[in-house]
Amino acid sequence: MAATLDGLITFFASHHAIRADKVLRDAGFATELASGPKELSPNCGTALRFELSRTDDALAVLADRHVQVDEVHPYVPRTDAWDRSGSPVRRAKRLWGRRS
Repeated sequence: MAATLDGLITFFASHHAIRADKVLRDAGFATELASGPKELSPNCGTALRFELSRTDDALAVLADRHVQVDEVHPYVPRTDAWDRSGSPVRRAKRLWGRRS
């Protein structure tokens, strides 16, 4: 069964993301480099998708290998529900407010 990459790790710099990808893959994790949402991390444009259920294990491996991590987030794919502010909720409120 394919891994569900439902977690997102953000970093302070792209070289940390690239190194984390290699370190976690070598440790047997399923990962995928992705664009880092600026709403979550304005420091770096690269993030790493991984299995959110394995957060503790992944962070332990990264700490052991001295890879700096910014934060861990659930991965939410962007859809047309996102507005320019990056918030699907704001856009929905605007749309619902227009109904009579």
